[in-house]
Amino acid sequence: MTDSKWVYRFDEVALAEQAAGDWEGVRALLGGKGANLAEMTRIGVPVPPGFTVTTAACNAYLASGSQFPGGLWEQTRAAMQATQKAATRVFGSARNPLLVSCRSGAKFSMPGMMDTVLNIGLNDETAEGLAALTDDRRYAFDCYRRLVQMFGSVVLNIPDEDFEDILDAWKEKRGVKSDTDLSAEDWQAITEEFKVVVRKHTGEDFPQDPYEQLRLSIEAVFRSWNGKRAVDYRNAARISHDLGTAVNIVTMVFGNMGGTSGTGVAFTRDPASGERRLYGDYLLNAQGEDVVAGIRNTLPIAQMEKDLPEAYAQFVSICDRLEAHYREMQDVEFTIEQRKLWMLQTRSGKRTARAAVRIAVEMANEGLITKEQAVLRVSPEQVDVLLHPQFDQAAEQQARAEGRLFCSGVNASPGAAVGQAYFDADTAERMAKEHGQAVIMVRPFTKPDDVHGMLAAKGILTSEGGATSHAAVVARQFGVPCVVGAAAARINLEARQMTAGEKVVKEGDWLSVNGTTGEVFLGQLGTVAPALEEQTDLLTLLGWADEIAARPDARTGHVTRGLQVWANADYPADARRARAYGAQGIGLCRTEHMFFEPERLPIVQRMILAESSAERVTALDELLPFQQADFAGLFEAMDGLPVIIRLIDPPLHEFLPSQEALLEEVITMRVKGAVDGLEDKEKLLASVNALHESNPMMGLRGVRLSILMPEIVEMQVRAIMQAAAEVANRGLDPRPEVMIPLTGHVNELKVIQPRLEAIAKEVMAASGANFHYKFGTMIEIPRAALTAAEIAGVAEFFSFGTNDLTQMTYGYSRDDAERNFLLKYVEDHILPGNPFQSIDQPGVGRLMRMAVEDGRSARPELEVGICGEHGGDPDSVHFCHAIGLNYVSCSPFRVPVARLAAGQAAVDSR
Repeated sequence: MTDSKWVYRFDEVALAEQAAGDWEGVRALLGGKGANLAEMTRIGVPVPPGFTVTTAACNAYLASGSQFPGGLWEQTRAAMQATQKAATRVFGSARNPLLVSCRSGAKFSMPGMMDTVLNIGLNDETAEGLAALTDDRRYAFDCYRRLVQMFGSVVLNIPDEDFEDILDAWKEKRGVKSDTDLSAEDWQAITEEFKVVVRKHTGEDFPQDPYEQLRLSIEAVFRSWNGKRAVDYRNAARISHDLGTAVNIVTMVFGNMGGTSGTGVAFTRDPASGERRLYGDYLLNAQGEDVVAGIRNTLPIAQMEKDLPEAYAQFVSICDRLEAHYREMQDVEFTIEQRKLWMLQTRSGKRTARAAVRIAVEMANEGLITKEQAVLRVSPEQVDVLLHPQFDQAAEQQARAEGRLFCSGVNASPGAAVGQAYFDADTAERMAKEHGQAVIMVRPFTKPDDVHGMLAAKGILTSEGGATSHAAVVARQFGVPCVVGAAAARINLEARQMTAGEKVVKEGDWLSVNGTTGEVFLGQLGTVAPALEEQTDLLTLLGWADEIAARPDARTGHVTRGLQVWANADYPADARRARAYGAQGIGLCRTEHMFFEPERLPIVQRMILAESSAERVTALDELLPFQQADFAGLFEAMDGLPVIIRLIDPPLHEFLPSQEALLEEVITMRVKGAVDGLEDKEKLLASVNALHESNPMMGLRGVRLSILMPEIVEMQVRAIMQAAAEVANRGLDPRPEVMIPLTGHVNELKVIQPRLEAIAKEVMAASGANFHYKFGTMIEIPRAALTAAEIAGVAEFFSFGTNDLTQMTYGYSRDDAERNFLLKYVEDHILPGNPFQSIDQPGVGRLMRMAVEDGRSARPELEVGICGEHGGDPDSVHFCHAIGLNYVSCSPFRVPVARLAAGQAAVDSR
């Protein structure tokens, strides 16, 4: 262990590359922040001297019960010696003090989720030395009090309020509102009071040994990896818990040295809209925490051009250089110390879904990245966010006219959120999780400790902070609509209410937050679905994804049409929406849904209750025109594209009143002596009782019902084929595919399919129409997957019904499982995830792979897809691409998500 290298100076990035193998390995070893500080140093960007303690050291520390691994402290002290030399200052010296910051930095950015300590190295002597060196006592003791406060809260776990109360009392005593209005004497006195707080809570004095401060700070950052807010964030962002965090020790540079100094955070492109312009906040005479914590209202970055023009010009040049170097929008932190610019961080910037799409498309068009890289830059979840509802403009105008505009602020994260106001993170999380409420979390400003409430909320409102504050950054990453810096909102946390003028919002009241415009309204506003055709950047990106999914494999030259995305649609309106969203076919039309229409249900019930085949056929003849019209509408909407129509699947009792309700009604009528209609009710109850099954899901349904009552599916196939013939004779191109559900044995298909094919041939001959059709089956029973080669001898296509296949493979009833135990199974890691949300690849997936391979061994041209809810799940889409499916089918609103996932799967496989 003592031979391990735990520490790398910023100028040792080449050694880190040798140890880690490649840049991803360097990021894993040094964390994203440490790797980028080292890379900026290598390319000549001004970075203060420093070094990184590796993630491996963190993991070793945590694994050993909070003990530094052998050699770590010795390497840290040696790196401090090198940093002193580079900075030409001495750590712990009163004459020429070197101060450092101690910051976390994991492989993946987790803004604000772990701990930071600034100004390490100050003590009673070095604070006086710093005052003498700079001839500025106010600056020196402002730095010192910050160290005592941060060290106390971060390292010693003292409540931050204990320090803030003292600070507020001093500002009230002096009659000032801003920290910058306090004098040197004030800061010196405040520092002494802060040290009393430390002694009161710990029984010990604030440590005066700079190396002791450094050691304890490194340990605190290591421990913060397992802090609640960090764990909650990793769970939400799907970041592995075993990566550990690096610790970056950086020479302090000071933005609080007067009017020629400042600090800020900026993005090389607008993280809300994606526009190519510098976007950010900065403050004169401040340290970085003042900006990101949101405790002071900031200035826009453009103001810096007027205040510090030379530093601004250099800053713009460096931002352009960093974006070109990393080929990605950058989030940078900087400090200007007496007109000298220092870069403290660069990383890929968090952004809204809309910005992610625009940036990816524009960077590809600019030649910075390829189309393939652009497709990979946007997550399916971000596409989903773009399709979320927005506030109806008419509803907003009416709310304004009614005086319901409560306040406005910075539009930090777009989207519409409606929920009930709660004023702390714990309550917000509890009301959302335990009571199922839609929550708007309201705070003066958010801190990293609030992240669990932010993740549970539908929207966020703060009265302080700017576009790069903690609330804004976290909200943008997770797609939560957010308004920050709403200064008109006066929040009273003790009274659990806020006011804006004469308007009052109490805890539990409804708010509507428009993160796109920065406005907050009282009450609940109506929402509308966004129009995909208006989102030109998204359409461009999805077009690239389709193109990539269908592209020949560069290695083999094999040309396939790729994994297509189809849609589940039962009505023509659904089909038109699906086609507008880019669907290349209908993968599932559930014919039984059409039976529930009010004018049809009585006919369906007469058909079910018929006492003879002739009676049943009479009722079915009445239904046929309805079904034919439905199918014709689907073929028109999907002209030239395939439409898979599933024949009746559910058991017949689902079309009748419930057994319990009928029994109660009959008993009530008997008790009351009601004679009118009693006989009909009793007859209906007897029929329902006769249809009753102990386990309907495995009872008389699907192909079994088709075999026992063939008249039903014969009517449906006749309606399908007559509709196709009618549409074809009008010059359109219908492509019907008839799907027989729930096949378990090939002989079931051998019985029913020839009868249905005969009807298709008869209709085509009688109509004179010419169109292509297929007959296939759903694979939703494990036995069907295991005997796929036999079934493919009859069926021309397979469609996996992954909902039922998952239920039957696991032996779960989905509704009962999710209600009683499945969520706990996932929480306790008994299952890696919910198998009804993402395909269980080792179990259900293995059956699917086997069915595809065996089915195509019997019928090489076999078309195979899925039509369960998994068709819109990105991980499932990747799996379907891997096993060679022709299409996935999902709800119309998930089609854009699946299109992007299909393109990404193609890129990943190549």
